[in-house]
Amino acid sequence: MKEELIARVVQVLRINMSWMTWNLFLAFIPLALSVWLFRIKRGGSWLWWLGFLVFYAFLPNAPYLLTDVIHLIDDIRTIQSIWMITLVLIPVYLLVILGGFEAYVISLINWGYYLHRIGKSQWIWRFELITHFLCAVGVYWGRFLRFNSWDFITQPDAVLTKGVEEILGKQPLVIIVITFVVLAGLYWIMKRVTLGLSQPDSRIGINSGRANSNTPNV
Repeated sequence: MKEELIARVVQVLRINMSWMTWNLFLAFIPLALSVWLFRIKRGGSWLWWLGFLVFYAFLPNAPYLLTDVIHLIDDIRTIQSIWMITLVLIPVYLLVILGGFEAYVISLINWGYYLHRIGKSQWIWRFELITHFLCAVGVYWGRFLRFNSWDFITQPDAVLTKGVEEILGKQPLVIIVITFVVLAGLYWIMKRVTLGLSQPDSRIGINSGRANSNTPNV
């Protein structure tokens, strides 16, 4: 019985490993681009703007991992062992989901760093909110309409017609608003944790009550 249970857990993890690895890879694409765009490269060139568009096209893949919790529910029903679920399955899911969302957080911190560098610190929180909303739409498109980031190139007509038409319905708007609130709340928490760990003695970017409060210092 014990060997059968372990075999079942290994089988579930093996099946999940393919999509987990792929989704994490997609989540880390905008992170890598954010380093190149906002930490290394100077803006203004056509190549920078192209990279910026690709960055925003792939950015929803990072918070999209939050929705993969639906697979956890199915796996729990399959394994049905409280110990295996608690000690193996949940930690694996947490690692993957938090890894993807942390990629989202650091990507936006890098974006804020760039805005601060060009003297636009007062715009950081505005761009963060806009990004949360755009990513909420992107997450909805990915989870419910099964669009991918590259569909902006391969089938832009479908994205602009079906995608826009779909989000105008009452139920999609409710889902998008809820997703936006979750993203904004989690980001607010994770940003402060990330900045606190990277600069434990610095309160820049953490205390919103001071000037330049949104300035990243990482």
